[in-house]
Amino acid sequence: MSKYQAFESATLPENYRESIVKMKRTLRAQIGDVQGLFAEVSEFIAGEIASIKAQEAQTGSGWPVLEFADIAAGTVTAEQLALIKRRGCVVIRNHFPREQVLQWDQGLLDYLDKNRFDAFYRGPADQFFGNLEASRPEIFPIYWSAAQMQLRQHERMGTAQAFLNRLWKTHSHGQDWFNPDINALYPDRVRRRPPGTHSKGLGPHTDSGALERWLHPAYLKVFDKIYSNDFAAYDPWDAAFRTEVDEYAYKDTVKCSAFRTFQGWTALSDMQADQGVLHTLPIPTAMAYLLLRPLLDDVPEDELCGVAPGKVLPVSRQWHPLLIEGLSPIPDVQAGDSVWWHCDVIHSVAPVENQQGWGNVMYVPAAPMCAKNLRYARDVFRAFEQGASPDDFPREDYERAWVERFPVERLNSMGRAGLGLE
Repeated sequence: MSKYQAFESATLPENYRESIVKMKRTLRAQIGDVQGLFAEVSEFIAGEIASIKAQEAQTGSGWPVLEFADIAAGTVTAEQLALIKRRGCVVIRNHFPREQVLQWDQGLLDYLDKNRFDAFYRGPADQFFGNLEASRPEIFPIYWSAAQMQLRQHERMGTAQAFLNRLWKTHSHGQDWFNPDINALYPDRVRRRPPGTHSKGLGPHTDSGALERWLHPAYLKVFDKIYSNDFAAYDPWDAAFRTEVDEYAYKDTVKCSAFRTFQGWTALSDMQADQGVLHTLPIPTAMAYLLLRPLLDDVPEDELCGVAPGKVLPVSRQWHPLLIEGLSPIPDVQAGDSVWWHCDVIHSVAPVENQQGWGNVMYVPAAPMCAKNLRYARDVFRAFEQGASPDDFPREDYERAWVERFPVERLNSMGRAGLGLE
């Protein structure tokens, strides 16, 4: 019988605050010295932030950087691998040829223009980021353009995704949790942010669950070492139980039907690090700080430091001042580079005034094949055939009758496998 049986319900009760109170009492009793554990975690994070700042002062960014050629040739060094695992993020230089991604960028624009997107656009439909005091970048809710599908099923994308997936411990607790070499073609949107943009950015947060990270039985097993007061033994790269998280089990929460080892995007334009770019706290174990912070005595008993149903998990100066200190920008990127961060890593988008140059990216994560991702891949294929919005996104369905939508017959073997067709 699970020691977390008190939370093992199929749905979140309507009065979720009662569940929070109950959860806090149980976890405090299990941990024992919560304040002492939080102090241990905070000391570790402070040391990591000092290391990040030192690297940032030397190189301009706390991020590790790799050349795609080294990934393809298998020549990434042990030191490089260790730094990526320590930081939980990486920029892959020259992931795609510059000329290719510029063609994709133009192809996206042509696709929008030919289908008169501006005439039919109804404005943003989702509110997941509503508690982050942020303005939305220029996100286009399209999924099935030739450019997007070609990138998702490109051999170079598959090579990078497999490399990233293999940073994880795929076998533990007597089980293989996912296949690192096959990825679900998780469809996401594109950003085309024009020169001159004024943006408040996007506040620090994490995805892949908010309330769920405290209340879902699978997540409680993922973070068992933390809740057992053994922070030194916690491994954010152990895949055990992560593929069993079902965010749809909870009503009114931010949902993702796939397990993503890394979130990521590919740059379709050159971007300078001071032009409203992605920042992260490159410490994957910082999740321990987020999980423990609500258990301290200064937090109302029925609250989780700003977490609310239907919103992403926010990180704020009020509750998490140490974490805010460590946010580090990506380095300057060129068209064809790709940017990746561990699914637990805190991230934000910096504000910008009068942006210089375009800020165009195509969102493509690493979502290794497992039972959970295969189920969603088959749902994705249905949406793909119909030109519909994928199930994880607002039901906008702009592309149902669009011309030049990517056809099923142009799927290659990687694309077919990523959609659960072979």
